[in-house]
Amino acid sequence: MPGIQKKWLSAALVGTLALSSLSIAAVNAQGNGNGNGNGNGKANDKNTESAKNVIMLVMDGSSDNVSTIARWYKGESLAIDNILTGAVRTYSAESAITDSAPAGTALATGNKSNSGYVGVLPSLVNTPGVEQVAEEDAFKPVANVLEGAKQTGRATGVISTSEIQHATPAAFSSHVTKRSNYDDIAEQQVFQNIDVVLGGGSDPLNETRKDGDNLLSVIEEKDYDYVTTRDELLASDSDKIWGSFAPTALAYDLDREKTKPEQPTLAEMTEKAIDTLSQDKDGFFLAIEGSKIDWAAHANDPIGMITDFLAYDDAVAEALEFAEQDGETLVIAVTDHGNSGITIGNVNTDSTYDTTPVSAYIDPLKEATMTVEGALSLLEEDKSNLVEVAESYGLKNLTAEELQALESSEDLGSTLVQLLSTRANIGFTTGGHTGDDVFLYSYGPSHPTGLVENTDLAHIMASAMGFNLNDLSNDIFVDAKAEFEKLGYTTTIDTTNENNPVFVAKNNNRTITIPENRNTVTIQNGNSAGNTREFNTVTVYNDEKFFISEEMLNFAK
Repeated sequence: MPGIQKKWLSAALVGTLALSSLSIAAVNAQGNGNGNGNGNGKANDKNTESAKNVIMLVMDGSSDNVSTIARWYKGESLAIDNILTGAVRTYSAESAITDSAPAGTALATGNKSNSGYVGVLPSLVNTPGVEQVAEEDAFKPVANVLEGAKQTGRATGVISTSEIQHATPAAFSSHVTKRSNYDDIAEQQVFQNIDVVLGGGSDPLNETRKDGDNLLSVIEEKDYDYVTTRDELLASDSDKIWGSFAPTALAYDLDREKTKPEQPTLAEMTEKAIDTLSQDKDGFFLAIEGSKIDWAAHANDPIGMITDFLAYDDAVAEALEFAEQDGETLVIAVTDHGNSGITIGNVNTDSTYDTTPVSAYIDPLKEATMTVEGALSLLEEDKSNLVEVAESYGLKNLTAEELQALESSEDLGSTLVQLLSTRANIGFTTGGHTGDDVFLYSYGPSHPTGLVENTDLAHIMASAMGFNLNDLSNDIFVDAKAEFEKLGYTTTIDTTNENNPVFVAKNNNRTITIPENRNTVTIQNGNSAGNTREFNTVTVYNDEKFFISEEMLNFAK
């Protein structure tokens, strides 16, 4: 991209790029030590075909039934219908039902992991068929496909309708042992030098952080066009854009025009990101998440699930339009896990399921003009407008029993979704995630087909872009203490600022300092001014060890 310094390419990766791409069958056989290899999916017949661009779209917490209901609700085919190619297994290293953090880690790095872990190896493996991880490798960071794309010279982007620091976008851009550690995630994302970052989550960027750093000033120093509204985003002609459109998450798509009209849609963010990233002659990688389908599923809110799914489908349409014209773009669309166990049919239809018309499910849903979150945002403190709130959620002409249930409710949101779901004959089995296999949608060079592991998808994307994730992990995550001590250095971790640990290596008058979460190494000889250099990788501290890239190590030697 014009004006952007060319990304470095390490010697190890040059060797990797010379290799022919792995077939998906080889990925299934090889894996990387954390998948059980039971998937039987394959790429298309041209399984050594490379992709200049890769677009990964994740519909967080969706499920196959959501797509079915959304299709009836929309009244026509979905964009993803045209690229249904298989299914994906979603379990984690410790459970048949995964959390979003290990699910995102699997999709981004090709490794099974544990609940709450982002971009690092698991410390516990008890799922049958998943290979154990050596004790000393627990919590070790592993490379993701975005980092690999950077090393091949590609432009990169991340989009989310949640905070950009949330589990799934974090898995494609950071490495932490706790998904709730937004401060470290945000800092790594800023110093990853991603070209386009769009979503919510401005709070972890400002001076209210625990470490007192103001990452907004760093973003400005890095020459991003920092935008906060839809209009600013669409007007930007920069090749580096950072869009923060809310302190936390963005509004649900159905609510946006009424509550947050200044925010862009997921499709608009997708189109803008593709337009920007595609200017790079080397290609691009873009990760996109429709985040709040999952949040609506946790709340058992069918309206939020369906309408945000349709907003996600619009983003898929944008990606496919580009891919079809471009001819060199791999598109993968998938949910990271099921959620809520939503069903078409519930106890109301036990004896009438085969004669209940489609309208009995869809018409009640069509009455809603806001999600349950949006409807509750209208509620007066004294609840004097309770009927109005219920009507906005589609509960018109309340029966006496329904009104009483709402007036006596201690959890109004839960009661609203229960009443509407009863009217629409929609069932739920849980307020949590589910362990079902999910549909796989894919298009373009080396697109996967059949039943695959979620970890396979990361290797498929990496192979299409010409690198190996295992080699990349070895190249960009070296144990700093072990390597410097081999060279005769004395090492310590400076925790004077407990929120900003720094790795320190000393040998005679030579001092090397490497801060966590950043992309810099400083060398100081005696009392001379330090020589600081920036790199295309970030340093990761997993609360036990510092991990740096081979290039950082070679510079410091």
